[in-house]
Amino acid sequence: MIAGLLTGIAASPLTRAALRYGATGLAVLLFLLSLRRSGERTGRLAERLETSEKINDVQRQMLEAATRRPRDRDELAERLCDGRF
Repeated sequence: MIAGLLTGIAASPLTRAALRYGATGLAVLLFLLSLRRSGERTGRLAERLETSEKINDVQRQMLEAATRRPRDRDELAERLCDGRF
């Protein structure tokens, strides 16, 4: 019964053309949805990269500040007396 229906659908040229256009339209729709999802993923990755760069800059500034700090109390007292702190 099902085979007879499928044979009848495949035999009609108008139905075959409609199926062909329908399949093409579905393929285009799926491609566009995939493209949109890929763009969203790329946007999230770019945002994550930007955040990581900001964090790295702050950490680098903290490390640079740590290299300029006084090593002990005596050096701190000298800097305070000299007005360099």
